[in-house]
Amino acid sequence: MAPCIYTSNTHLSQDDNSRFRYMNLFPDRISRTHITKTSNSSSLDGDDDDVWIKMLKEAQSDVEQESILSSYYYSSITSHRSLASALANILSVKLSTLTLPSSTLFELFTSVLQESPEIMESVKRDLIAAKERDPACLSYVHCFLSFKGFLACQSHRIAHKLWTQDRKILALLIQNRVSEAFAVDIHPGAKIGRGVLLDHATGVVIGETAVVGDNVSILHGVTLGGTGKQCGDRHPKIGDGVLIGAGSCILGNITIGEGAKVGSGSVVLKDVPPRTTAVGNPARLIGGKENPKRVDKIPGLTMDQTSYLTEWSDYVI
Repeated sequence: MAPCIYTSNTHLSQDDNSRFRYMNLFPDRISRTHITKTSNSSSLDGDDDDVWIKMLKEAQSDVEQESILSSYYYSSITSHRSLASALANILSVKLSTLTLPSSTLFELFTSVLQESPEIMESVKRDLIAAKERDPACLSYVHCFLSFKGFLACQSHRIAHKLWTQDRKILALLIQNRVSEAFAVDIHPGAKIGRGVLLDHATGVVIGETAVVGDNVSILHGVTLGGTGKQCGDRHPKIGDGVLIGAGSCILGNITIGEGAKVGSGSVVLKDVPPRTTAVGNPARLIGGKENPKRVDKIPGLTMDQTSYLTEWSDYVI
């Protein structure tokens, strides 16, 4: 772990590195470092933010419980003046290689985040989504440091920005590193909304022309893919508030309507109307095509994956 922690500080100033070494010697003093933002913060810092303030408090509490984590938390969170800086740091560490150093990635990620405040707003919404929807999420810090679905999604946001700037080689490089590091493969051309939860995330594949709306929850093993080798617009469009169960395949330029639900293991080849549930291989609508049963609550927020079974399935154990 020590080499990883040291690498993450290659981009810090001499004063920051000195303070980092000092805090290693006196880990009990970490709680008094960078808890408030300094007046001369850079444009990357932005305004004081509730999520970031909560993360700093959570980090302080975690270190008080486990002092062995003081150096890790300092280099990852409390040494930074903003959520954007901390994000650029952790992504640069996670995605770096021997020939692609974290310092190079940190500078790249920082420059993108500085010019893209909309990305940081999405980051905050994604953190809130994980905290509210995933009962396994202990805190914002837990998600920020440990949830590879969250980290993969934020890496994609940076890659997508580069893609739209016609810096496609860099964007594809980030996609490749995300696939290797997190086992999540999202083409940088794909458009992803805010408040998105990639739960567990292993094996998620999202194609180039796919669109994912706001407040969508996607579980592991989901594919938003094409149907062959066609070019052009060839991937699914996922509406706001959709829930996609584990292992589902949604193929082709089809639309999953707002507030719809796709059951685990389904293969969806046709449009799914808003507020309906599609299950099976090939997927069919619960209640039938002519009069499908409507979903009352937004499944992307409730994470309800099984309620439809009580009125539809005769499956028993």
